[in-house]
Amino acid sequence: MPAYRRVAQLRSAAEFREHLAMLGVALPFDETVEAGPGAPLAQPYPLNGRAIGNRFAVLPMEGWDGTPEGRPSELTTRRWQRFGLSGAKLIWGGEAVAVRHDGRANPNQLMITQETWPSLAELRAELVSAHQAQHGNTAGLLIGLQLTHSGRFARPEPDNRLRPSILYTHPFLNAKFGLPADYPVMSDGEIEALVGDFVQAAGLARRAGFDFVDIKHCHGYLGHEFLSAIDRAGRYGGSFENRTRFLREIVAGIRAAAPGLDIAVRLSAFDWLPFQPGADGAGEPERLDGAPYRHAFGGDESGVGIDLTEPCAFLDLLAALNIRLVCISAGSPYYTPHIQRPALFPPSDGYLPPEDPLVGVARQIEVTARLKQYRPDLTIVGSGYSYLQEWLPNVAQCIVRTGQADFVGLGRMVLAYPQAAADMLQGRLLQRKQICRTFSDCTTGPRNGLPSGCYPLDPFYKERPEAEVLAQAKKRQGDKETR
Repeated sequence: MPAYRRVAQLRSAAEFREHLAMLGVALPFDETVEAGPGAPLAQPYPLNGRAIGNRFAVLPMEGWDGTPEGRPSELTTRRWQRFGLSGAKLIWGGEAVAVRHDGRANPNQLMITQETWPSLAELRAELVSAHQAQHGNTAGLLIGLQLTHSGRFARPEPDNRLRPSILYTHPFLNAKFGLPADYPVMSDGEIEALVGDFVQAAGLARRAGFDFVDIKHCHGYLGHEFLSAIDRAGRYGGSFENRTRFLREIVAGIRAAAPGLDIAVRLSAFDWLPFQPGADGAGEPERLDGAPYRHAFGGDESGVGIDLTEPCAFLDLLAALNIRLVCISAGSPYYTPHIQRPALFPPSDGYLPPEDPLVGVARQIEVTARLKQYRPDLTIVGSGYSYLQEWLPNVAQCIVRTGQADFVGLGRMVLAYPQAAADMLQGRLLQRKQICRTFSDCTTGPRNGLPSGCYPLDPFYKERPEAEVLAQAKKRQGDKETR
């Protein structure tokens, strides 16, 4: 595997540009980053009769620090308080929340039910309070909650074993995750019952004070799997109309049961073949042996290409459903992490990057810009920015200034450096020692049953006993890879 140059080593704009040119990568870039109320990133954004206060969004992440019952813990509350400190005015929940127990991605993921929703209301209040204390007001703050069922990647029980709910027999993922070819798929009746669970969860989210809910359609989870269920028979598979029926039925149910609650969608706008470590540890795609790969929504059947025909049709559907708020992502952390969250250092269950991660950043930015150009009437939030590190402000400002996206979404960066958005808005230089360097410990930790957090850079987590457990787990993984 080639030794990719680290972004932290690119100490000037000229060096950064030269490196991009060497890679053959084009990224939007402003030489000077503006600050103050007139700056592009500080501009309010009108949405459904409200004004969101600036152009930063906190993206939803999977939490591993809730209680077995699905309530927030003190660690969850600390994370949400830091989301409030961030200065971002669009908060996409900061968290993926399961609509029922069998849909949890881990046994400590938050869950929204009749029993747990009051604790989620308290969690939201903690975020608002922290924002008020840090920034002096809560004007322009919009807070949503991501609703999910983890589907193929559900691990709801304390033993942390996969207990998948799948929609079809996937030609690679069944084998990759140890499912037999005859593993049962969800019935249409089971899907109809799940639609009701999403609708109930949305109503509870409104009671808890959230401004919108996200019906999650990304990263290989169940909503995303519907979009590639071309081999499924019945009402929820095959045609594009059938593959989007799940979303349409949830939206209709929410509009009837919780009128006035806004709806958003986070979408993996393209997907690829599953990747696995090659002989040198770098990721390589599964072999197709000449057959077309038809199970990647937004893919071109080559397995490693993009065709936005159906994603554009999906945006048309969202517009017809009066859903304006859309967050664009890609791929899955379970089988294509390098296109989903570009990083120099892989998580313990991943692979070394098969390309300079800046290539993956540029790919997501370019796809997001194409989709914004196609539906300029939709409010588009971009993802995949953390790997830009010191140069995130320059790229983010240019993207917003030129209309290639409406909001810059921050995920991992907020775990390491919650004040990053506030510093950018105030014209302060980013604090190099706090910038996320994509060490992936925020994924490797939870993969080993540890709470969510930035163990390398956040002193709070660095000094916890779990940090030593994580270090030992990484050492065991390294020893295993060198045998």
